Order: sequence, then C-alpha cells, then structure tokens
Amino acid sequence: MPTLIIKTNAELPPHPRDDLLQAASAAVAKLLGKPEGFVMVLVEPVADMSFGGDVTPCAYLELKSLGLPEDSTPALSAALCDFIERHLGVPKARVYIEFASPPRHLFGFDGRTFG
Repeated sequence: MPTLIIKTNAELPPHPRDDLLQAASAAVAKLLGKPEGFVMVLVEPVADMSFGGDVTPCAYLELKSLGLPEDSTPALSAALCDFIERHLGVPKARVYIEFASPPRHLFGFDGRTFG
C-alpha cells in the first residue's frame, strides 16, 4: 500500500505524465522493498503554491506505507528529493516530505483493511 503523493507548482515534463508516474512507482517500490503492484502514485499540479514566500517551483510530497521504518526516513528523503530534482527540476531545498505509517486497521484495500 505504499502511496506517494506529489504536489507541485513546477511545470510538468513535456513527455507523457505516464513516464513520471511509472518512474515514481518503480522508485518507491525499490526504496521500500515492496511489490510495485501495490504502489500508488498521485501527481497533483498546483497552480498556486509558495515556499518561504517565494512562488518559484517547489514541491510537497507525502509518502505513506504500512510499517514505514522511521530509521530509513533520512535516506528516503534524500532519494525522493533527488528524484524530484531530476524529474521536475525542483531544488532539494524547496521540497517538503511528510512520512506516515498508518495503523493497519486504518488503511483499506479491496473492500477490507490490512489489519
């Protein structure tokens, strides 16, 4: 159930958004060691967004996964910031990431929960 949400005011790449979604999905699966068949990625272009009072490109990410290891968040942050900088051109210093590991009984899939 790994889920990555990317909200950004950066101009999305000219190539199909599918490329960005597929690259992000593969990256999340690899980073978390989870099957890609359960990874969900959402890219939400946001027209109005500022960071530090500046409206130049920035991004806000949410990475949610059951059992997300808290001791891995520094490495995950580095990898995700690299990904956003490489694919969207947003500098690492203009990216916030929220990590979450919801309780299994509070995350649903296929008409049931994981707990």
